[in-house]
Amino acid sequence: MNIWQLLLYQPLLNLLILFYKILGQNLGLAIIGLTLFIRLLLTPLTKPSLEASQKLKDLAPELEKLKQKHKNNKQALAQAQLELYRKHGVNPGAGCLPQIVQIVILIALFQAFNQTLVADGNIVQKLNELLYIPLKFVEDQHINARFLYLDLTQPDLITLPFSLNLFGFTLNKLPGLFLIAAAVTQFLSSKLMLPAAKQAEKTAKKTPVKEDDMAAMMQKQMLFMMPLMTLIIGFRFASGLVLYWLTFSSFMLVQQIIVGKQRSKNGNKK
Repeated sequence: MNIWQLLLYQPLLNLLILFYKILGQNLGLAIIGLTLFIRLLLTPLTKPSLEASQKLKDLAPELEKLKQKHKNNKQALAQAQLELYRKHGVNPGAGCLPQIVQIVILIALFQAFNQTLVADGNIVQKLNELLYIPLKFVEDQHINARFLYLDLTQPDLITLPFSLNLFGFTLNKLPGLFLIAAAVTQFLSSKLMLPAAKQAEKTAKKTPVKEDDMAAMMQKQMLFMMPLMTLIIGFRFASGLVLYWLTFSSFMLVQQIIVGKQRSKNGNKK
């Protein structure tokens, strides 16, 4: 057993089965419970990241002034931006660690689904090889992978009674409700950052530095890229992973709204 499996993949799988047994042997509820548990554990990391994003949005007008003032001196601009961040207690890199942790957990859960619940063969036997002794199943036990209309081991897709030809591709399936909801939630989360992207684009047009135009364009594209990627990748992911991503994104969206409202109230009091 390698370090990755010992320290992350196996503990996550055991946590999932623990929630499965606690929550009435319902895999969907287990995924939701595990996701909320992980989000609560990550709150000390994600909250500073969300607060830093809000501060960066508030500082956009001042950053624009600095770019105008030092438009011909990149070194002076970088120093001025650093001083501005330091003055307002902003760490632009605060969001990196939470994003890395989220991606690592997503990969681990994907492996858990792909290698056990979705894999061919005896699912209980495959699970028992990785479960801690108190959580092991009896050999003839059945894993309940149904949640509402979903089979959590299969993609959330609707099969069409006919085929569509689009741009040379034959399409006979459409994303299901949970997959669409995951993409919409991801879009709404990105939408909260849209004012910052618009400000960056406006600033880039006023400065002669080509890097500004490229950075603003990439920032704007990323607002819509993640929801699109959620749909595309969801066509191949087990819907259990889509349910995890929907719950995860919904929790993050609520956190963003709360942090934004708290910052607005604090700003109005000043």
